[in-house]
Amino acid sequence: MTRTRDLDVVVYGATGFVGRLTADYLARNAPDGTRIGLAGRSRDKLERIRETLPGASEWPILIASADDPDSLTALANATHVVVTTVGPYARYGIDLVRACAEAGTDYTDLTGEVQFARASIDGYHDVAAASGARIVHSCGFDSVPSDIGVHVLHEQVAADGEGTLADTTLVLSSFRGGVSGGTIDSMRGVVDAAKSDKRTRSMVLQPYSLSPDVAAEPDLGRQSDSALVKGSEIAPNVKGVTAPHPMASVNTRVVRRSNALLGWAYGRTFRYREVTSVGQSWLSPVVAAGVAAGLGGLVAGLAFGPTRKLLDRLLPDPGEGPSEKTRNTGHFTTDVYTTTTTGARYASRMRAQGDPGYKATAVMLGESALALALDRDKLPDAAGVLTPATAIGDALVDRLRGAGFEISVRRN
Repeated sequence: MTRTRDLDVVVYGATGFVGRLTADYLARNAPDGTRIGLAGRSRDKLERIRETLPGASEWPILIASADDPDSLTALANATHVVVTTVGPYARYGIDLVRACAEAGTDYTDLTGEVQFARASIDGYHDVAAASGARIVHSCGFDSVPSDIGVHVLHEQVAADGEGTLADTTLVLSSFRGGVSGGTIDSMRGVVDAAKSDKRTRSMVLQPYSLSPDVAAEPDLGRQSDSALVKGSEIAPNVKGVTAPHPMASVNTRVVRRSNALLGWAYGRTFRYREVTSVGQSWLSPVVAAGVAAGLGGLVAGLAFGPTRKLLDRLLPDPGEGPSEKTRNTGHFTTDVYTTTTTGARYASRMRAQGDPGYKATAVMLGESALALALDRDKLPDAAGVLTPATAIGDALVDRLRGAGFEISVRRN
């Protein structure tokens, strides 16, 4: 890689909860010689964070703020890749997308906000495509296991000459972790946007809301994110009744965008959904219904004034997150099952130790940034507002495997 800028990667929002975890991961795992900087609003706070990072005493500090567009432009021009954990992104993120798109700077974030990703696409896809920037949203637990899980499945099916993907379902097979205040704040933003604007509400509910060409998408009927699905409808070895996946409304849109950006290489009959395993006992239908009701109740509670006030007192504030013990003892496993157009059955698996939304997410976000900065000869030939699969693809697969993730494909 030809180095024409002062830095390879800058972590913007390094004083926030996930920002600190990501900076710490990079400090411990980036290859020697990687030029990394920290960015945010407060020099004092950034200096204190830098003191806690091994080998980072000489990392530059850049002052940038979401309410100062010029500072974001300077940040984008100082580095090859910006990693941002400053959310909610719909409130604080679009000017940084603009700055990176205009500067030809690659960008990664953790957004689970569909309305923000849509605004980024509409406003800056063409700008980024012209400058060569890769704007890559959702590079954490939302939506790397989903997007990369389908990516490796597609590659194996294509290599075996077994047609394209048809009915495909991600199962969150196991999960242990906590929730941070930043995630809750993002949920509040999505709920508020959908509640206040009919067009936003309609867009968020549209299964192809992140497609580059919604009119060209196939009509595959209703694709629900909240249905209770029998395991036997997914694959013969999936038992019981599954519950909705809490982030399906984001992840499914990202995966469908990947398919469209690839010229529908996954297939024109590619139907994709996500669910959560709740076990195989005779009680699984009851548990699944309880999970569905709980998720619906949380959204409804955030939308209704009196319960919103109560939830705001009970839920973690921005900047708060799970303890170190919770982060270290967490884990996740996702399995993606598909039946191809030739009738063949395949499944892919992603499994990792560490709290999915925080410790494992710091790995996914950090390795996404390192791939963009250091593996440019291995990246897909693409630019614009992309997805993890279409922007990074196999380079991210290799890096995550090297970081201890299991990523595998099997024929059933």
